[in-house]
Amino acid sequence: MSNSSSITEFLLLAFADTRQLQLLHFWLFLGIYLAALLGNGLIITAVACDHRLHTPMYFFLLSLSLLDLGSISTTVPQTMANSLWDSRAISCLGCTAQVFFFTFLFVAEYCVLTIIAYDRYVAICQPLQYGTLLGSRACVHMAAAASASGFLNAVLHTANTFSLPLCKGNAVDQFFCEIPQILKLSCSDAYLREVGLLVLSACLAFGCFVFILFSYVQIFRAVLRIPSEQGRHRAFSTCLPHLAVVSLFISTATFAYLKPPSISSPVLDLVVAVLYSVMPPAVNPLLYSMRNQELKDALRKMMNGCFSERIFPVFFCRAFIM
Repeated sequence: MSNSSSITEFLLLAFADTRQLQLLHFWLFLGIYLAALLGNGLIITAVACDHRLHTPMYFFLLSLSLLDLGSISTTVPQTMANSLWDSRAISCLGCTAQVFFFTFLFVAEYCVLTIIAYDRYVAICQPLQYGTLLGSRACVHMAAAASASGFLNAVLHTANTFSLPLCKGNAVDQFFCEIPQILKLSCSDAYLREVGLLVLSACLAFGCFVFILFSYVQIFRAVLRIPSEQGRHRAFSTCLPHLAVVSLFISTATFAYLKPPSISSPVLDLVVAVLYSVMPPAVNPLLYSMRNQELKDALRKMMNGCFSERIFPVFFCRAFIM
């Protein structure tokens, strides 16, 4: 028997038992991590350096890339280090930090995705009021509200989770410290408090989902009324990447937390966790740059400038501007 005060470290779920598979996991995650760093780093640099991209939509896209970088950096380096050094251990403080930062970044990212939906709704359905509703001050306030929401959720969930008595060992059935897996270690009915907080967070998340859904219903109705095919194509090109990112984010997270217990298993939980925590930060830059000509032009301009000065290997960028 143990409790939360006597636990000094947690044991994370290993991806593999054999040394060869551990090294394969390390190199695979290293590739995904570097792709996420490169893709999001390029978007951040392009938006920050190109004055043509200093608009509300790209301000929120820059915020999303920063959150993606933070999110994947919270979970992946630890599991890579464990595979490389043949270890499963993470300190209690490290586990607490993972829960706090992952919750903070996850909630803030969802809020930013909701704000981007609002940005697209105003741009397409109320273009004459765009400058008023989405001025620089309003954008900063909305970004600050997203961060505050993430911080508040992170504080509440982290404090509540690690205040529970843990008497079922210290083995977490996940490759990072995930709240539902830590709750399984609790031996007290006090865990129902955290379940209640999770239900409340789920209700708020559902409200954001309804808002996003309503925004896109109005957007598609407005786009279909645009007489010119070029206008419709331009409108869709700014909305479809965001819709793809939202769909990936919501579908994987929903399945991870709401899947029926009858189909739950350690392997399935592991795969789903990778899909909702690791893949979006790596895939989002591709989704946003695929149909966005302005972003492609900014990346191409930046790449050509760097190439002419021989300070950046140009072939690393081409996947994002094809």
